[in-house]
Formats: sequence, structure tokens, C-alpha cells
Amino acid sequence: MKAVQTNLAPAAIGPYSQGIVVNNLFYSSGQIPLKPDGTMVTGDIKQQTRQVFENLQAVLDAAGASLDTVIKATVFVKSMDDFAAVNEVYGEYFSTHKPARSLVEVARLPKDALIEIEVVALVKG
Repeated sequence: MKAVQTNLAPAAIGPYSQGIVVNNLFYSSGQIPLKPDGTMVTGDIKQQTRQVFENLQAVLDAAGASLDTVIKATVFVKSMDDFAAVNEVYGEYFSTHKPARSLVEVARLPKDALIEIEVVALVKG
């Protein structure tokens, strides 16, 4: 088991790692719309979703994976009313490769984020 850490994504805000590689699989921790310096993106759901994907790309890269090797994504949203907007941005990052996905509405997310995404991906090579 190997912990993944990169300064190109926000540091964990609790006692956990940005992700873990076990055998050839990468399991990310949930990414919220924090910039790498720890400041929150305060924009709308689309802006927050884009930041989450920037964070995911950084931790995937540090793990030796990529969006193209994601097997499963789990998306948590504060409001199901944002479903269409999230799908629009999500489709920009997963345009040809479409991993399995769950999307659920939750009562509250860390730092009052509008969205959080975690992924499982195959590590290359």
C-alpha cells in the first residue's frame, strides 16, 4: 500500500491521505473545490466542479493514473437541482471514456462545498 501526496492538489484537511495505491488500483479521497493553497472556489456549481476535476487530475497523475483510467466515480452534490450542470462539466472531462458512476445528494459537504468527487482508477504500467 502506498499513500499518494501532491502539492498540486489541496492537502488533506483531516487524518487521511489524498489517495492510496493498492496493487494496481488507485483510490482517491473525496476532492472538494479547494485550490492547492487550500482556499475554496466560491463560484457556482460549474466552477466548483471544474476545480474538483483539476484536483482529481493532480492526484491521479501523482498516483500514475489518469482520468482515462478511472473505473468508478462517486459524486456527492449538495443539491440534485445541480444535476444537469454537474453532468455538463463532468462530460467535458469524461467525453469519450465513461467510467461507472454514482451521484447522490447529501445534506452537507466539508467546508460547505457544493460538490465532492472520489474515484477509483487503474494505475498505468
